[in-house]
Amino acid sequence: MLDMDNNKEIFLILHNIRSVYNVGAIFRTADACGVSKIFLTGYTPSPTDRFGRARKDISKSALGAEKNIPWEHLPKVSELLRELKEQKIQIVAVEQSKDSIDYKKLKINKSTAFIFGNEVDGVDKSILGDVDKIIEISMLGKKESLNVSVSAGVVLFRVLNV
Repeated sequence: MLDMDNNKEIFLILHNIRSVYNVGAIFRTADACGVSKIFLTGYTPSPTDRFGRARKDISKSALGAEKNIPWEHLPKVSELLRELKEQKIQIVAVEQSKDSIDYKKLKINKSTAFIFGNEVDGVDKSILGDVDKIIEISMLGKKESLNVSVSAGVVLFRVLNV
């Protein structure tokens, strides 16, 4: 499933994200940051419909990045997480949790997959037990979180020093 010819690849897992515009925006940011592959899991929409036709709503926000980044749609995130762990890929959830660390303190020393969750519910609590680290973006205002596509941009550009 994964092409590991580079010794430190970055992957994204988008789990149960409902907005096609968020998915498209994340593809665009992933392309800018050199992400190797995006895994779309659960009900996250993919760049093509069930008939293999390109989805104009995703391409509108991705601006062609969906054609540059390899992607795969998998219904069950648990199987993907198991495979990534077998390949010694670090799995990092971006989520608010009592076990989270500040995202600015995360150091990437090996291939890593970042998992981003649903716009309202975040990364499912059952998934958090299967990750290696949980990172969180501190909020100074009254809102508790950022839009998922904005979070992806903040984390990728800071952690990868792009």
